[in-house]
Amino acid sequence: MNQNSSGFMSSIPVVTRNLIIINFLVWIADELLGSRLNMSNYLALHYFSSEHFMPHQIITYMFMHGSLGHIFFNMFAVYMFGRTLEMVWGPKRYLVYYMLTGIGAAALQMLITYIRVHSIEANMSAEAISTVYNEGMGILMSNRNYTDPDMGALNLLVNSSMVGASGAVFGVLVAFGMLFPNVELMMLFLPIPIKAKWFVIGYGVMELFLGIADSAGDNVAHFAHLGGLITGFFIILYWRKKGKANGHNFREY
Repeated sequence: MNQNSSGFMSSIPVVTRNLIIINFLVWIADELLGSRLNMSNYLALHYFSSEHFMPHQIITYMFMHGSLGHIFFNMFAVYMFGRTLEMVWGPKRYLVYYMLTGIGAAALQMLITYIRVHSIEANMSAEAISTVYNEGMGILMSNRNYTDPDMGALNLLVNSSMVGASGAVFGVLVAFGMLFPNVELMMLFLPIPIKAKWFVIGYGVMELFLGIADSAGDNVAHFAHLGGLITGFFIILYWRKKGKANGHNFREY
């Protein structure tokens, strides 16, 4: 009998494996200790004018998740697509890419939030705006919100937080689609094969539509997803251009 089997987890490339482990450890810690430590106040990404915003949150938010389903599907995508990228690029380049796409996701979401905040504030009195900034966080934490539609919308934008690796996951997806455009994928809920490039394009268009629609009750940060996708797209373009300049071919499969 072979006693040298390294097991399932050790067969996953090191960065992909550690990303999955860290994400699950943070989620478990939040589930067990969140009510006492309120980890979201420190690790989730808050709008930059919020009293709870801290610069490190542009990184730590990627390792926080709101539910088991949220973390499972994100880490499943990291496992399915990220391990291939890591084997092609190596751990250092893959980690840099993953983190940059997550930061790009946060940046675009912040920009869109900034635009929406100023659009709402243009129709509000200075007193109402001040009330939201001073009292809104406490109201949301008690599972309530303002009945005035502008104050309620502003409160959600300014005092809500963002969590999840989805922005970086979209970066991983676009990289896979650009490196392996003709690989056929079998979607989990629709057993029809689709080429990776069409899957990524379709997913991106859907996220753009949902982000613009901004439907009531939709708490998904669609523009963060697009931010990760766009950041990843331009990183790949830059690496391709740099590779050609140095006499290397950035291969597609």
